[in-house]
Amino acid sequence: MEEFVEQNAKAWDHLVEKGNIWTDGITDEQADAAKRGELDMVLSPFKRVKASWLGDVRGKEVLALAAGGGQQGPLLALAGASVTVFDASTRQLEQDRRYNEKLGIETTLVRGDMRDLSIFEDASFDLVYNPTSTCYIDSVREMYSHVYRILKPGSYFLTSVTNPVLYLFDEERALKNKLKIKYTIPYSGLKSPKKRQVERRLKGNDTIEFSHTLNDLLGGITDSGFLIQDIYSDGSGFYMMDSFIHDCHLAIRAYKSL
Repeated sequence: MEEFVEQNAKAWDHLVEKGNIWTDGITDEQADAAKRGELDMVLSPFKRVKASWLGDVRGKEVLALAAGGGQQGPLLALAGASVTVFDASTRQLEQDRRYNEKLGIETTLVRGDMRDLSIFEDASFDLVYNPTSTCYIDSVREMYSHVYRILKPGSYFLTSVTNPVLYLFDEERALKNKLKIKYTIPYSGLKSPKKRQVERRLKGNDTIEFSHTLNDLLGGITDSGFLIQDIYSDGSGFYMMDSFIHDCHLAIRAYKSL
């Protein structure tokens, strides 16, 4: 895997150690609900994914793409799906392994780069579930093409993308609810900051992120062959950002026609 992919994997390994909310697994209440077929899970950061988007997953082959952390994978498995969890972070996958043992379920765990799904055969899955993560790769169209290939006709791709506008702002100030435009977009974590800042990130436990364009984030889905059937928006969790930009994340349901 490329250096920035390994860097992001290392950063997420570190987040597991810190107990980040996206690494801490599921609650007993979520597990009990999933056993009844009620999936309380997110695609974008906060809003519960629409039940109609998921339907009945019993007996379906599901790829939880870039979804390690003991959250989406265990819930889908408890609801009756045959689940493969694909993630670059070893520690995130260990979280899934821990929940497999705790809950007595089985999911297939695969470490890899989400831009390259060549390990999977054509038409292997009934559903690809990809929570917000395309901000960690430099090419979304490459990933979309792979997803289209590995999905069966008549199946769905659920994903969440980050509004590129968020990457205009100075990150440190934004975390303090102060918005200051600093970058042009599309933003690249390898090129947009000053060289010494990039070097510092690569030496530390920081993620390397990319904003992409709406043409790639949305047009790339349809160009791959999908039909976008539904979209809803979500916030960022930061008051100032959400006050100015209401659609910080977009959850998307795309369909591969028969």
